Amino acid sequence: MSLMSSPEHPDRYDTIVIGAGPGGRGAAAALANAGQRVAMVESELVGGECPYWACIPSKALLRPGEALAADRRVAGVRGGTIDWPAVVDYRDYMNSGLDDAGKVSAAQKLGIEVLRGEGRISARGQVLVASNEISAENIIIATGTTAAIPELSGLDGISYWTNREATSLQEVPGSAIVLGGGPVGVELAQMLQRFGSQVTLVHSEARLLEREHHSIGELLAEMLGAEGITVRTGTHVTSVARPEESSSAVSLVIEGGEALTAERLVIATGRQPRVGNLGLEQVGVQSTGRGIKVDASCRAAEGVWAIGDVTGIAPFTHVAAYQARIASADILGEPAVADYSAIPRVVFGDPEVACVGMAPDAHDDGLLSAQADLSETDRTETYGCGLRGHLGLVADPKRKVLLGAWSIGPLASEWIHQAALAVKAQVPLSVLADSVIQFPTFSELFGTLARELHSQAGPPGSDSRPT
Repeated sequence: MSLMSSPEHPDRYDTIVIGAGPGGRGAAAALANAGQRVAMVESELVGGECPYWACIPSKALLRPGEALAADRRVAGVRGGTIDWPAVVDYRDYMNSGLDDAGKVSAAQKLGIEVLRGEGRISARGQVLVASNEISAENIIIATGTTAAIPELSGLDGISYWTNREATSLQEVPGSAIVLGGGPVGVELAQMLQRFGSQVTLVHSEARLLEREHHSIGELLAEMLGAEGITVRTGTHVTSVARPEESSSAVSLVIEGGEALTAERLVIATGRQPRVGNLGLEQVGVQSTGRGIKVDASCRAAEGVWAIGDVTGIAPFTHVAAYQARIASADILGEPAVADYSAIPRVVFGDPEVACVGMAPDAHDDGLLSAQADLSETDRTETYGCGLRGHLGLVADPKRKVLLGAWSIGPLASEWIHQAALAVKAQVPLSVLADSVIQFPTFSELFGTLARELHSQAGPPGSDSRPT
């Protein structure tokens, strides 16, 4: 038995994981299953942001509104209602009532020691938790992110919500301003609107979801507007105030002096890495505004790895779990190199937005691209009335492989994975074009577009890029 795992040294471990979100828990479990003695340090709830205040409760809250909207789209189905107390009860079931006892117990059954408190690296191989110092050969940083709060005049004196308050709400506000038109802002705006709040969505960029293909944000804004959400893009807020001293309402003053007023302000302007007071300087870990710098094996410094949202690479639970596999394999001496070329990105609104790989708006015109409307597949009309959306693909004309995809439509989170696998495996366009896809499905669009791209690419050996 090694000194690290010897019971004579209770404060020494093989690996210390700082942060018990999806990445931290995944890495700790993998290493414990491999026989390591592991300590997992958490200052809040074991499980992290996702199960309590983000992915899980937000999707549970989005689903009732989606089901009610579907009621209006399906021929012959009418009369749906929402029982708000029942929605709250189910949300509280899904977020475990903000109680992490079950996750703590699961970790302990694997032999992982759960330590409560903030972890700070005090020296190489040394971590201070509260007033106790523990040591390990390996340290994994998995501290995630926190809501980024913009610097706005008057905001300090205003009560506002972030995603945490919005997904933990007990009563729906009569009106709300959602500041930020990224994935979180779009989801929260639609969720509140469908529960009866009058919502204004304010975004400083020219379009919603500006990092994705322009067609996504344009159609999404149009569809959100059609269901009653006031969408204000290209709108810059200068200050925040109460319209009256005795009022609980909030006013946002935008450039030009116009004031937007609502009962509740929801801030969804992005995330920032939790790197403060971690002692990164003690071990030479470099951090930027985006997060901790890591190599392809998630190494941040000698004996230190970083995984999950704190790296700033891709802020998704599935990426945190992926990086946990990479880091734990590297620690165990197994070859492990991360590949982020085919990470799915989904906004779980209605309709869903799902993308993977390259966003063609940001790249040169020499790429091959094609786009098809949902109306081009029979699945759309069998699924509901008046549905809108599309799928787009982008390909490399020289290598003749898929580089990315963007989609908006029902269940897009499910049918994007056909494109994700094609990007990951670099499947030739000729193979994709020859694939036989089940009828009638939304995935048929993928086959249609693959054949179009294959035709654009030309015969083997040719380069069809425009001159």
